Amino acid sequence: MGASSDLSARSMFNKVPEVTLVFWIIKIMATTVGETAADLLSDTLGLGLVVTSWVMAALLVLALFVQFRTKKYVPVVYWIVVVFISVVGTLISDNLVDNMGVSLITTSIIFGIALAIVFIAWYAVEKTLSVHTIYTVRRELFYWAAILFTFSLGTSAGDLLSERLGLGYPLSALMFAAAIAIIFAAYRMGANGVLTFWLAYILTRPLGASVGDLLTQDKANGGLALGTIPVSAVFLVIIVILVIHLTREESKNPQQAVSAA
Repeated sequence: MGASSDLSARSMFNKVPEVTLVFWIIKIMATTVGETAADLLSDTLGLGLVVTSWVMAALLVLALFVQFRTKKYVPVVYWIVVVFISVVGTLISDNLVDNMGVSLITTSIIFGIALAIVFIAWYAVEKTLSVHTIYTVRRELFYWAAILFTFSLGTSAGDLLSERLGLGYPLSALMFAAAIAIIFAAYRMGANGVLTFWLAYILTRPLGASVGDLLTQDKANGGLALGTIPVSAVFLVIIVILVIHLTREESKNPQQAVSAA
């Protein structure tokens, strides 16, 4: 009876999606929206960084509350959290740099250290950093903390390369895409799956940010000047379509319960 109950308690539904091509497409688009939506709200609509940060932080807390209340992975809820956390992660970096005058080098180091601390604490407690076994509140807390810092780190690092170091948005995007391709190749050749996942996850943030800035920034600044409103709208529509697809697939093939790892 005791062994059976323990197995039942450990065999629960994973709270995050399987890592597929669609996962990465939505992730990159969500990071782009994080960049363009933050600019849209704070600059285009004139809310300013402070007001935008408070509004988006409140929405993120609400979305996380719903996410933690779910008993399994729900595509709509999960990806709403990712979009909101992308925007908030961007705003944290922007507030430190633009409002408090902290350099991009410093913020990149700070977020890198914060992310490392999350990973060290996560592994010390759970003995794994795998995203395939996020089925307890504690693991989910570690997971979302790591996600937040990947977005903030990616924002600072991406801006550092494309703006402060003068590489420009196209070259920066190409560099990050090439780095992700190298990581994928390493994974296919047998590199550790957990390590390559998190490295790619971190790099998709500056990739998405570089693409977002390339599409929306003024031509004088190296962008295409397409505007934050149309770019954000198009990417959000694509995300919605893909999430609807995932929701339908999830209803056909619900996630199997996972065992402890």
